[in-house]
Amino acid sequence: MAKEKTVRGSSGAVVSTSGRVARGLLFVFMLIVGLLTLYPVLYVLFGSFKENAELLVGGINLFPKVWSVDNFVEAWQQADFSTYTMNSVVIAVGVMLLSLFVTSMAGYVLDRRKFPGRALIYGTFMAFMFINVGSVSLRPLFELAISLHMNTSLFSVIFISAAGGQATYIFLIMSYMKSVPKELDEAATIDGCTFFQTFYKIILPLLRPILATVALLSFRGGWNEYIMPLVFTMTEPSKRPLTVGVNMLKNSGDGAAAWNIMFAGAVIAIVPILLIYIVASRYFIDGLTGGAVKG
Repeated sequence: MAKEKTVRGSSGAVVSTSGRVARGLLFVFMLIVGLLTLYPVLYVLFGSFKENAELLVGGINLFPKVWSVDNFVEAWQQADFSTYTMNSVVIAVGVMLLSLFVTSMAGYVLDRRKFPGRALIYGTFMAFMFINVGSVSLRPLFELAISLHMNTSLFSVIFISAAGGQATYIFLIMSYMKSVPKELDEAATIDGCTFFQTFYKIILPLLRPILATVALLSFRGGWNEYIMPLVFTMTEPSKRPLTVGVNMLKNSGDGAAAWNIMFAGAVIAIVPILLIYIVASRYFIDGLTGGAVKG
């Protein structure tokens, strides 16, 4: 039986030929996936510098024939971007704070306390991680907001949007909680701390990595929310966030869809969340991997 050829890698480890082929195929596959993922983003980015006629012609060319920043100026002037940006910030920050407040306590209680109905509550949360009712729930939610006289405020959008990711965030916090020794709770109880004093004095500071992850995910969810704000701000244009305002730019052309203006507006809307990701990426990775490594 023929022996499989082996070579010594750069680190000194012996690597078989089949292993090198597998790594090469994996690299090519990941490269293709990366290019397919990046292409739409790059198309919008470079399309924001093109003239609308060039975009309407189509084609797969990324780079514009003539570079122009007039699209950004026109997008900023035609849309009330300062108001839209403030509305997006209010929604995103509101969703983030409400998610942190609710999920941090829920994750702690569900992990540390045994009480009747705990399994049912936990199972319900986990089930809703895989259920997305989407637009089916828009009408009843909107009618409920009308009955509570909340349909003209962004608070209804914040409450509903924050509820969307609760199950996932609670699951992440509970997973991270398993890396926190229960002896800390027992020591705090011996020192006279109540259950909730133990939570916000002892446990909460230790949850900062996973809370940073939840904050980033919930902020992104609130910032990118589109359908809910679109429905709730149909009669209140001044309360539209950037996602809704940018889409309205498509209709700013003379008889044709102004894709160049919309692309420019989309790039402006992407910049804030992109900067937040760059700054907070380390905390995001630490939060996702901390529980898995320590637990």
